[in-house]
Amino acid sequence: MPNLKKLLLLVTAVLCLSTLNASELSDAYKKEYTFLKAQKSELQSRFIKEETQQKEDIGSAGGKLDALQEKLIKVSAELKTAQEDLEKLTKKADEVAENGDITSVVTMQATAALQEYGLEMDESKKTTNLEKLTLAFDKSAKLYVELSSIRSEKGKFYLPNGKPVLADIIKVGNIAAFGLSKEAKGALAPAGEGKYKLWNSADSSDDAKALFSGEQLEGLDIFVYENLDKEVEFKKEKTVGDTVSAGGVIGYIILALGLLGLLLILLRITLLSKSGSNVEKLTKEVVENLTSNGGVSAAQEAIKGYKGSTARVLKATLRNITRDREHIEDIVMENILNESSAIDKFGSFVLVIAAVAPLLGLLGTVTGMISTFDIITEHGTGDPKLLSGGISEALVTTMLGLIVAIPLLLLGNLLSGWAQNIKDSMEQSALHIINVFEKNNVES
Repeated sequence: MPNLKKLLLLVTAVLCLSTLNASELSDAYKKEYTFLKAQKSELQSRFIKEETQQKEDIGSAGGKLDALQEKLIKVSAELKTAQEDLEKLTKKADEVAENGDITSVVTMQATAALQEYGLEMDESKKTTNLEKLTLAFDKSAKLYVELSSIRSEKGKFYLPNGKPVLADIIKVGNIAAFGLSKEAKGALAPAGEGKYKLWNSADSSDDAKALFSGEQLEGLDIFVYENLDKEVEFKKEKTVGDTVSAGGVIGYIILALGLLGLLLILLRITLLSKSGSNVEKLTKEVVENLTSNGGVSAAQEAIKGYKGSTARVLKATLRNITRDREHIEDIVMENILNESSAIDKFGSFVLVIAAVAPLLGLLGTVTGMISTFDIITEHGTGDPKLLSGGISEALVTTMLGLIVAIPLLLLGNLLSGWAQNIKDSMEQSALHIINVFEKNNVES
């Protein structure tokens, strides 16, 4: 109960307080609403003002942007023009520098060329390249006139034995010279290092004398040279020995085989001449005796003094002529085969040499190229003279091999045909004698 009373009292107190605060809250709300409404009006006014200002600022900024864009376009065009001008100036500067370099190089070349003829240029730094070039052209023109004329000057040249002699040197332009001294006179050739040597005194001595005396000649026996720096070597006429020597050891072997083959050819010709001689004469004598009253004995006596393959075959035929034909033919063939060894003697060997010679030439080619590559490996390709030995061996051996093989092959086959003709003639003669003998026996 006491608690219920407390609760009722508490509720009553709250209701009383609520009644009192309601009017206060309403007043506070009205105040707050009035304040907020005033604040809203102020904010709206500021927003409109700010919006108007921003539009003005945007419009002003747009104008400035357009102006700046126009200025940018103008500046870009000016920059492009400046870059083009810069490129032109740079190109012109490069051309000027290049022309300066070319002028400098030409000046140096002209100076070096004139120095070869003893003409010096002004090397002072005060002289420009253009001035030097002008001076070089002037001196070159004078030098050209001098070098294109026939002139005489004191000097010396070397005799063929190497002895130097003082002489009058008659220069024909800058391409030839003649020497005239007490010891000798004639056309001169470069001896190296700007010196001369006598070239051909026999044919050109009269020309040198005529030029020195100022005579006009229709023709000159002259030696034309390019410069005097390099010595001109007298060209030695190559002999057969020099050619074979260039082929090395294999070249000598091929030459020896060639000489051997030639000797065998000569021997073979001699043997075939003896073997094939008197074939018709022997056959005629035998036939005449067989058909006469003497018969076989007279025929044998008629050819008794003859020698050679044909005579031996016919003698064997007459000795066995009374036998039956088949037996006689076998005897004839046997005797011809026996004589074949003498008739065909050296024939095969000659053909073997003809076949081996080009193979030896090929071997020489291989060894020569190997030698050349060895020299290239050791010394390089700077000096052609070092390579000439191997190349000569490679080419000369092939040439020698063909020189030996071609005639031996031709002659060997010709002689083989000759030998076969001799054997055919012997067989034909023997068969002819047999036929004549049988015919006489039948008739008798």
